[in-house]
Amino acid sequence: MVSAMCALVVTGAGLTGCSSGDPDAGTNGLAKLPADKIQSRTREAAKAASAVHLSGTVVSNGGTYTLDMRLKGEGGTGSVTSKNGTFRLLRVGEHLFLKADAAFWNQQDGKASGGGSAAAASKLDGMYVKVPTGDPAYKRFSGFTDKDLLLDGLLTLHGTLATDGRNEQNGVRTVRITGDKGAGGMLDVSLEGVPYPLRLVRAGNAGTLSLSDWGKDFTLAEPSKQETVDYGKQLPTS
Repeated sequence: MVSAMCALVVTGAGLTGCSSGDPDAGTNGLAKLPADKIQSRTREAAKAASAVHLSGTVVSNGGTYTLDMRLKGEGGTGSVTSKNGTFRLLRVGEHLFLKADAAFWNQQDGKASGGGSAAAASKLDGMYVKVPTGDPAYKRFSGFTDKDLLLDGLLTLHGTLATDGRNEQNGVRTVRITGDKGAGGMLDVSLEGVPYPLRLVRAGNAGTLSLSDWGKDFTLAEPSKQETVDYGKQLPTS
């Protein structure tokens, strides 16, 4: 009788259900696991996913980058903003393309393509530049388009792992795990369905990232020849 009454209560505001009192009701049960198991499960889920949308900030090698990237196994596409401006990255297989305006090319540390030459920068303005695999820029930027490499580095919390309560990200219930009480990073993991990571605060104030659209496919294709500048073995320098 009590359970029947609790199942449905008629109020002046309408019909409401009663809580079961179990915070794990309707979840994937991840919150019951120790922090190391949660981290292991979420890394496995991220690796198995066919695609992801990653956005936010990353501090790397003394520079701050704002990312808005869609990634999958064969490559990625999106925008990166650094102190020198915003540029687009596109990688299809081993072929990496970079697209930016003339101002960006003019500011590449005084030695990137054009080396401050207005004529060279103008030639690159708004075009996809095919980055040679042996060029330093290839190693520098291709990592932003590599789903497994990028996530493997980002999803590692440092220090002693612990759970830190339940939260919510964009309407999705999550469990939070931390490294060294947050100094080693914080990760919110979905408690609904597949345990995907949804929000990451990197250790040492090295950026905050949101991860969404897990498994949602997107078109990935090389730009046309009319949109592309190919400099062969090395990008031009001053």
